[in-house]
Amino acid sequence: MLENHHTTNVLELMPAVLGPESDIASLGKLLKACGDPLRLQILQVLKSDTFGVLELTQLFETKQSGMSHHLKVLSNVGLVEAQREGNAIFYRRPFLNQSDDEQAIQALFLLVDRYRLSPALCDRLKLIRDQRAALAQAFFDKNAERFAEQQELICDFQQYADASFELLQKSSLNRSATVLELGPGEGLFLKPLSLHYTSVTALDISASMLEKAKHFCAQERLENVQFIQGDTQDYLNHGKPVDAVVMNMVLHHVPAPASIFEHSFEMLSDGGVLVVCDLARHDQHWAKESCGDLWLGFEPEELSHWAISAGFTEDESVFIGLRNGFQIQLRKFIKPVFPG
Repeated sequence: MLENHHTTNVLELMPAVLGPESDIASLGKLLKACGDPLRLQILQVLKSDTFGVLELTQLFETKQSGMSHHLKVLSNVGLVEAQREGNAIFYRRPFLNQSDDEQAIQALFLLVDRYRLSPALCDRLKLIRDQRAALAQAFFDKNAERFAEQQELICDFQQYADASFELLQKSSLNRSATVLELGPGEGLFLKPLSLHYTSVTALDISASMLEKAKHFCAQERLENVQFIQGDTQDYLNHGKPVDAVVMNMVLHHVPAPASIFEHSFEMLSDGGVLVVCDLARHDQHWAKESCGDLWLGFEPEELSHWAISAGFTEDESVFIGLRNGFQIQLRKFIKPVFPG
């Protein structure tokens, strides 16, 4: 059941975004497609995540044929988009511009998002994300000794590390800044962080990978790095705000990428910096099995959308093309300084 947690009348939303040239017939099709509570709930859960058909059937405890029908109805009017991830098809909300039809879609999304998910649906969402996280954690725990070898199938550490660190330094951070690296791998990036900033935190869900990072830091005598096993939600529950969050080639392993932007926003102090280095969208499906990737990279618009939705402002971007057909995107986002 949808639970309203705002009192603003929907009529206050619609005139603000629908111009006089809007096609009333198109609006009618949108409203008809939304005329089912299950479809509205599907749109709700797609606000900040991407799901396959089987995951959606698990979420809503329904048959695959029925779910496929609902997704087709929503897709036909532009309310959802299909996205291929290896051999599977996932669904997401579209990235919208300012055309009249898409303003109408945005108005509908604003309305749908004013309702809370039911507790039971929240529990099933957590279960699916936990299942994804368990797959990623098991892969890295099993393959910790082959981490560098597998990463080099896509790109070498130095192909992005220098550019990522330079992007971080081109900000207002000073040497007393506190920096958190999410998913530090073998710990190589911790060295420049440790040498340039007062306090560094390494956060990883994999105990095996965290041990490798600890061993590296011990060898390099990096004494200002603390290690935490867990995810971003664990850090939010127990950690202190930091001045910068960095993630290098991590996001495509994360069960719910959009939530990382939301959590990073909460983890950062006002004016804090988020640097994301990851793959642009690609179609090299072998990476899922060989490298433990959950996602085949991301469109730049996806990262921008998730960051802005979380509250960040977009800063500098750098794109690096690799000879093997992959492209790396380095993105910097800033948490605004709030008055008061």
